[in-house]
Amino acid sequence: MSIEPEIFTFRSKDGLLLTGERVGAPGAPAVILMHGGGQTRHSWGGAMREIANRGYHVINLDARGHGDSEWAESPEHYALAYLADDLLRVISELPSAPVLIGASMGGLTALQCIASAPGRVASGAVLVDVVPRIERQGAERILRFMNANPDGFATIEEAAEAVSRYNPNRPRPKNVDGLMKNLRKTADGRLRWHWDPNLTRSLRADDTRNLGWTLQHRGHFVEPAMLVRGMHSDIVSDDGIAELKICLPQLEVFDVAAAGHMIAGDKNDIFNFAVLDFLGRHIAAGRVP
Repeated sequence: MSIEPEIFTFRSKDGLLLTGERVGAPGAPAVILMHGGGQTRHSWGGAMREIANRGYHVINLDARGHGDSEWAESPEHYALAYLADDLLRVISELPSAPVLIGASMGGLTALQCIASAPGRVASGAVLVDVVPRIERQGAERILRFMNANPDGFATIEEAAEAVSRYNPNRPRPKNVDGLMKNLRKTADGRLRWHWDPNLTRSLRADDTRNLGWTLQHRGHFVEPAMLVRGMHSDIVSDDGIAELKICLPQLEVFDVAAAGHMIAGDKNDIFNFAVLDFLGRHIAAGRVP
């Protein structure tokens, strides 16, 4: 079934115009998708369609400073507290608590929202290759990629080559035109990533330092929960998972072989299977018309 998403906008507490898209019956169980840092909502394209086709109401967000959402005036306004408040504004408009699915920064946003909001704001959570205790080496590699090429690219092929160098295990597509969804053409004719360069100045380890401790006291608000881990990831370690399980004893872990940090892109079919299986076991879907 072909589904056409509806674009919508809303205002953040500090006045930013933020963008998302939604698809599926509004009365069906809601699923909110949140991309990782330096990505856009388009990274969830395949997953969004698959989940909506199973009868869920899917909301797919461009985080502040990314994609079609406005940029913050200050780097400090990219902290998890602001991202979580943006998410809570979307949740507050829903008739019931949604399932939160977040990759990397999006997963931390989900945990921050659950840990800081009053009451139960999620009916379940899927964390995509992220835990509060992030491996420093992997985080530094991501930041190096995000801070590289400050002058952008002359062609889309140059951008595709940069992505291939960052993720050599993923085959480079024959047609790279889809990469334009993550790029913007600036006044000088160069192609630059579709996110605010100031974002990387706000990514600090202390953003997640107390997150695990807070979750220990609110872990019952994150049930059911699943972590989808890429077995080639340099972000999530066994120690990081063990610490998270102290906070969330009910946590399910789904390991994806031959996938790195960008699981949905590396192994999209397997990722979709894991998410749909989780939803099918825990969240009853609506009827697809």
